[in-house]
Amino acid sequence: MELSSNISAVVTGGASGLGGAVVDGLLAKGVKVAILDINTPTKETDAVFCQTDVTDPESVMTALEKARKANGQERICVNCAGIAPAAKTVSRGAAHDAALFQKVINVNLVGSFNVSSQSALGMSKADTLNEDGERGVIINTASVAAFEGQIGQIAYGASKGGVAAMTIPMARDLAKLGIRVMAIAPGIFGTPMVTAFPQDVQDSLASNIPFPNRLGSPNEFAKLAMHIAENSFLNGEVIRLDGATRMQPR
Repeated sequence: MELSSNISAVVTGGASGLGGAVVDGLLAKGVKVAILDINTPTKETDAVFCQTDVTDPESVMTALEKARKANGQERICVNCAGIAPAAKTVSRGAAHDAALFQKVINVNLVGSFNVSSQSALGMSKADTLNEDGERGVIINTASVAAFEGQIGQIAYGASKGGVAAMTIPMARDLAKLGIRVMAIAPGIFGTPMVTAFPQDVQDSLASNIPFPNRLGSPNEFAKLAMHIAENSFLNGEVIRLDGATRMQPR
């Protein structure tokens, strides 16, 4: 797929962080972008903002209708919306709050599914873009926690494991429609949440990354997302983007 002004994209969680970097990268290529986020963007942007609760299918439907009215049918769907509260299975004599566990699953996994499935329906009705018969691409955000969830990441690891596991069956479901499905599993990145930590904490996090020995840049995540969109033979895979990190228990 060639990234240009003829292409539209939707990015969940695009108001900041990894999603915000994807929005900026796509806009720089001339792509028409809509941000689907429960929060308003943290800076001025040329993207269309659609306030969205990804856990609510009706909210997703309304947001996609607004995005398509402004930009046309999206050919790129990037899901970055997510939350990462920390809690152990059992801590201080109490079990993990079941409602919190369900919330994390709903936002990170069900939210990605809601947007992906509804976006895919719209893509399936669009004309093909190239000789491969491609109609669009869906890029979900997993995490290295899907494979090496740390202490206190039971809900987050489970949700991201679900995102990773969803990749190949969704790619197979949508193959005949010309829609690709990929996932990126980022390691430790310099998102606003992490850069708000004291410098010594950031340095400690970066010290376990083999090479480059630093936090990942959101722009590097965006570059990979855009390469996935451009490379039509990438399909059905989860790509780790982590500087060879393998997470320790804590």
